[in-house]
Amino acid sequence: QVQLVESGGGLVQAGGSLRLSCAVSRDLFSFNAVGWYRQAPGKQRELVVRENSDNSITYTESVKGRFTISRDNGKNTVYLQMNSLKPEDTAVYYCSTRDGLGDYWGLGTQVTVSS
Repeated sequence: QVQLVESGGGLVQAGGSLRLSCAVSRDLFSFNAVGWYRQAPGKQRELVVRENSDNSITYTESVKGRFTISRDNGKNTVYLQMNSLKPEDTAVYYCSTRDGLGDYWGLGTQVTVSS
């Protein structure tokens, strides 16, 4: 069973930055994709960014230029650097990985951006 544990969420003022971390219990190279999703109150979960095994990266339009995904393969950890945060970025952020058997999810970390 794959375990993903997110950390780094919190309360930040608009314009501020946060870095989320996702510790994964398995070698990151074993996955076809790793990424971050978010779910705001009353809304569906949406993709924030996904990195595929061919190193292609897809960002949702609203975070382009502000958010950056990175990884430390030695630590099996995926990061999400979030800069220039806006109140509309407020959501629970989830880490996710995918292999040939399915998708795996963490429990999420809350990010709240005050105006």
